[in-house]
Amino acid sequence: MKFSLKSYNTFGVDARCKQLVPIDSLDSLLQALEAHSKTELFILGGGSNVLFVGDLNSTVLLNRISGIDVLEQNSEEVFVRVGAGVVWHDFVSWSVDKSLGNLENLALIPGTVGAAPMQNIGAYGEEVRSYITKVIAVSRNDGSIREFTPEECEFGYRSSIFKHALKEKYIITHVDFKLSKNRVLNSSYGAIQGLLEERMIERASIKDVFQAVIDIRKSKLPDPAEIGNAGSFFKNPIIAKSEFENLHAEWPDMVYYPAGNDHIKIPAGWLIDRLGWKGKVIGNTGCYENQALVIVNHGNATGLEIYEHAMKVQKSVKDNFGIHIEPEVNIIGL
Repeated sequence: MKFSLKSYNTFGVDARCKQLVPIDSLDSLLQALEAHSKTELFILGGGSNVLFVGDLNSTVLLNRISGIDVLEQNSEEVFVRVGAGVVWHDFVSWSVDKSLGNLENLALIPGTVGAAPMQNIGAYGEEVRSYITKVIAVSRNDGSIREFTPEECEFGYRSSIFKHALKEKYIITHVDFKLSKNRVLNSSYGAIQGLLEERMIERASIKDVFQAVIDIRKSKLPDPAEIGNAGSFFKNPIIAKSEFENLHAEWPDMVYYPAGNDHIKIPAGWLIDRLGWKGKVIGNTGCYENQALVIVNHGNATGLEIYEHAMKVQKSVKDNFGIHIEPEVNIIGL
């Protein structure tokens, strides 16, 4: 018997697996690892950053470990431990409701808390690695528990040790964060400041920035409940400044941001949009009409169909700009 994963991935792809096992605690995870020790396992959180291009010959563990617990606090900061199965935006909302800052720019990012350190999620000038103090994970091999410091997580741009050297070797159960009682707001990136000015907000609060980010994201990104997608499909490429200068001479309207050490970050969405992909529909898939960086399922696309569309976009960018854009979404089943 095969179990459908259609309702467990935001692309809405009807891939199937051998078995679905919900995990809601450390104990249930350890029991599942022991019970399925001879079975191939796949760990799934919110399913918001995966693309299944085929069926899985494995048992899927659904990470549903919950809980938001305050560990300690002082006059400046509050330290909390959050279950990996908690919906990310729910946690951000919890922190904002308590007037605790640091995460407001990361509002409405789909997925669960456990995916945050794996991907080192980021948006509007912030990355989650700046606010993680510890990642707690269980070894798939022997069930041992390990606590990773931020340095041991080897965070990079949309990456971590859990996506590379330790890929599929550990299962994240909890993540510790530091939240600020006296947050210095970061509202200069993207359209946040413009929207605050439009709303005539001179002294913005955490809630003001939080709401601005939500409204901006909603204006650009489709709701997965209405149209299947995984948010940004590609990472923004970072290229050498010398390479950028040659491109900029040819494409003077190119959008860009300094990325340190003589490197420049180019918005992948601009590259894709410039080549006419935004809003273009091919079969059952295409690039979203309001944001070229988002590839969508228009109803009945297979994972393979979505993947093949993404590869056409990738090749188009390479052929025209000489830039390789790397998928941010995890491709499963190739």
